Amino acid sequence: METKYKRILLKLSGESLMGAQGYGIDPQRVDDYATQIKEIVDAGVQVAIVIGGGNIFRGLSGAASGFDRVKGDQMGMLATVINSLALSSALEAKGQPAQVFTAIAMTPVGEHYTKWRAIDAMNQGKVAIMSCGTGNPFFTTDTGSTLRGIEVEADVMLKGTRVDGIYTADPEKDPTATKFDTITYDEIIKRGLKVMDMTATVMARENNLPIHVFNMDVVGNLKKVITGEPIGTVVTP
Repeated sequence: METKYKRILLKLSGESLMGAQGYGIDPQRVDDYATQIKEIVDAGVQVAIVIGGGNIFRGLSGAASGFDRVKGDQMGMLATVINSLALSSALEAKGQPAQVFTAIAMTPVGEHYTKWRAIDAMNQGKVAIMSCGTGNPFFTTDTGSTLRGIEVEADVMLKGTRVDGIYTADPEKDPTATKFDTITYDEIIKRGLKVMDMTATVMARENNLPIHVFNMDVVGNLKKVITGEPIGTVVTP
């Protein structure tokens, strides 16, 4: 398999892990993800992963319900650890080694994250799964993904979502929304598109990190992105 990228940062949506359940972790969805990820590692791609936690707990929602914002965000970070452990277990069941890193010291659940240990794990053929976002409140896992992608010197950030790219509006709510094949960071900011939070978008722009948004829930799409098939939306400077 000819691959377009050598090292990627894959951002996975916590909500997508729910599958059709509406909450928690759907074992079939996690298994599908693990199968796709192993396929591209077998092709020689180094993979780092950041997973959201919205299928279990979202800090902003917690704050709106009366939780202290800092504690709410910390609860959200713990949700990402649960998802990361689930994915690492699914990968290892398929014979694909994986290492869970945590932005907050959490031995023996995961190894405390450093750039060099994550890169070393990938060089050994492991999938580096990086949890807890940035480890700080008031930052989303989108910002955590952008930060980690820049740190580990990924060629691209692949944002696996429930939709097949970036649209002029939310396609789940507006049937007239049209999809972009390519778009710039500045255009995203100008249009106020909810691709990622503003902090993540600006950080990616300032560090020239390309982003490819695609539907990860369709089995086979990750391979298509890696081999350069024209699906989803590519965000460039």
